[in-house]
Amino acid sequence: MYLTAIERKAGVRLDEFPWTLPTFRWLERLEFKSPVTFLVGENGSGKSTLLEGLAAGMQAAAAGRAEIDADDSLAVARRFAGAYRFSRRRHAARRLFVRAEDLFGFVHRVGESMRDLADLEKHFDETVKGDYGRMLAKGAAAGQRQALEGSYGADPDARSHGETFLNLLEKRLVPDGLYFLDEPEAPLSPLRVLSLISLLKGLVADGAQLIIATHSPILMAFPDAEILLFEGDSITPTAYEDLDHVRLTKAFLNDPESFLRRL
Repeated sequence: MYLTAIERKAGVRLDEFPWTLPTFRWLERLEFKSPVTFLVGENGSGKSTLLEGLAAGMQAAAAGRAEIDADDSLAVARRFAGAYRFSRRRHAARRLFVRAEDLFGFVHRVGESMRDLADLEKHFDETVKGDYGRMLAKGAAAGQRQALEGSYGADPDARSHGETFLNLLEKRLVPDGLYFLDEPEAPLSPLRVLSLISLLKGLVADGAQLIIATHSPILMAFPDAEILLFEGDSITPTAYEDLDHVRLTKAFLNDPESFLRRL
């Protein structure tokens, strides 16, 4: 465990967003008691806002995009972070905030960089005079391209979104880290969600802590995770079997026709 609790400071203006949301108006203290915590609730309930605020408060790096301090879309997260005290048991070697769409943008930029480096190798081959100079110039560009290939494959854009996402998580999530993941199941098939669970189990065994906003009943079943339900004006620890996400999914799978007839 790295992050153990947040507690609101005195003097916070409750007429500003996100404290205009009932959930945050009453959020004075929140504890984290498990290496894996799920933030669960309907769209608009505030779970992503909280996740972003936690990432900002713990000074996490943002995967594949501008840093949190420089990202205009995370201004609310920075305001939230400034309003709370963050209690930590120890410092994580790595702190990372991950949104699926950010990683896909990162992969696209990696692919462009690899193509640019290949073009540079060709340019040096055609324009640099002298074998030794040509070898040095090409070698520098080739070395950078090959390093990217070793991490992301010869053609990162050729993989499916799900394969790309899991591959990047495997590269970016390392032991002894604190990770904030926003709906990581979004690009994944049910089978790939199970692969994600396997990846997360290995990280937890190696000392990682994860806080994850999710809608996936499969992911929420992670062993010994704490589930915090955003509902009404409260954030409440809730048992897996008591979640509407789980009950509705089970009921639908048991009798889909009865649900579809009502639509």
